[in-house]
Amino acid sequence: MKRARQKVVVENEAPQASQKSKKQKTCLYGSLFGESDSYTSMDWGSLPHPVILRIFQFLPLVDRARASSVCRRWNEIFHIPDLWRRFEFELSQPATSYLKSTHPDLIQQIIKRHADHLQYVSFKVDSSTESAEAACDILSQLVNCSIKTLGLISTAKPSFMNVSKAHFTSALTVVFVNSKSLSSIKIDDTPLDDPSLKVLVANNSDTLKLLKMSSCPHVSPAGILCVADQCHGLKELALNYYILSDELLLALSSEKHVDLEHLRIDVVSENPGQVEFHTIKKQSWDALVKHSPKVNIVMYFFLYEEEFDTFFREETPVTHLYFGRAVSKAMLGRIGMNCPRLIELVVCANGLQPLDDELIRIAERCKNLTAMGLGECEVTCRGFIEFVKMCGGRLTQLSIMEEVLIPDNDYSLDRLHLEVSKHLGRMWFPDMMPTW
Repeated sequence: MKRARQKVVVENEAPQASQKSKKQKTCLYGSLFGESDSYTSMDWGSLPHPVILRIFQFLPLVDRARASSVCRRWNEIFHIPDLWRRFEFELSQPATSYLKSTHPDLIQQIIKRHADHLQYVSFKVDSSTESAEAACDILSQLVNCSIKTLGLISTAKPSFMNVSKAHFTSALTVVFVNSKSLSSIKIDDTPLDDPSLKVLVANNSDTLKLLKMSSCPHVSPAGILCVADQCHGLKELALNYYILSDELLLALSSEKHVDLEHLRIDVVSENPGQVEFHTIKKQSWDALVKHSPKVNIVMYFFLYEEEFDTFFREETPVTHLYFGRAVSKAMLGRIGMNCPRLIELVVCANGLQPLDDELIRIAERCKNLTAMGLGECEVTCRGFIEFVKMCGGRLTQLSIMEEVLIPDNDYSLDRLHLEVSKHLGRMWFPDMMPTW
């Protein structure tokens, strides 16, 4: 604090011309902080409580801890419950990770004094098993918690999968049993299992609204059905396609359930060329949409071309489609024919065959389409303009790489952006490939 005062004293020695403005500034600071004296004599310890709290909320954890040693009042504010409702434990091995790990002493202090204040908690771990095990150890200590949101995040490979199933589920059970008010859980790539889900439901069925648990191989369709049958307030659900079933969709469509708002499905190839994906009946999809007419059905595909055969053979009420690998012209043609509720389509790659007909069919049939993204694909300028013309101003997001567009006899790339801008009703340019 002394340094700050000395700096101001030096500034007060500036020429007379600037003294008036500086005096006005110090008066302004004084009025804000309730001080009659100038900024040079301000006591940082007397800042209003909301101001100090706001400062602490913006500080990184280590700096926040250091700031708590400024004075007794700042130390008291450092420990008020409001400051610890949201907290992210960062756990890493310094030799192998870029993460800034939370200091162990500080973790113990937080658990000892603020476990019952934590409400929105996440654990971010690196790729090491040691970090994931440390996260489980902390979870096991949260016996007095009242957590509402829990997130387990692996920044690299799914390190939680390297922890023993017994250790992980035991730690998670502590939180499920003690919280009693969990509303949002994101636990992808973990050894979560059906018995754990039953514990979750038994203690939090009235509060659970979001469950995101893709790539949890120990969870079966029966475990998800248990959640669907008993968590009547469930609004968002994310899971792998292998768990999705006609029985689950019908359970989510029963009268005792409130309307589901988001259903996210990850379709991932675990053993390329060796997995045959099952089919979901049209009647099951229809039942879900009839019960929850505004539901967003989001599907992420990470398959190889030969594995798409099962999908979109008949009408499917998907609203958002993301293809992380190459997808065939035939598949995109099926989407145009059988996805009338489609709102957003993102295609990472296709090949070297122009997609003009497929895009035009999508524009004709998908009347709700508002967002489109194309990566390594090919579309003629004329075909692309025809697509945009048919969609018109409803296309609020249009991301197309310049390399995707093939000039033809009718349109050059220079003329293309003007024509597209006219039909969109706003200025538009294709995305440029970075040169670095």
